[in-house]
Amino acid sequence: MPRVKRGTVRTKKRKSLLAKTKGYKWGRKKLVRAAKTAVKKAGQHALRDRRKKKRTMRALWQVRLNAAVREEGMTYSTFVHSLKKSHSELDRKVLAALAADEPTVFKAIVAKVKSA
Repeated sequence: MPRVKRGTVRTKKRKSLLAKTKGYKWGRKKLVRAAKTAVKKAGQHALRDRRKKKRTMRALWQVRLNAAVREEGMTYSTFVHSLKKSHSELDRKVLAALAADEPTVFKAIVAKVKSA
């Protein structure tokens, strides 16, 4: 079997790994063994925080909706309960955006939900 020299492949692999660690502190940006573990750990954190971002955004929408609904004389929990009873297809993201950007439309939605 012929001998395989890995010079270019190995260099390319190492360069791409070290490119991913740009901006890291200490030896994790320039030492290959430390960089490998740093990149793997960073990927784990990135995956976890993409999930966490969805939770924090939903919490933000709830806070914004609560503030907007209280101006209309209702609480968040009663608003959401009435919204479910009226079979509305609007979710919290859309409602929070309406409350911030289109207050007249949001007031109409709240009035409709109150009557239901």
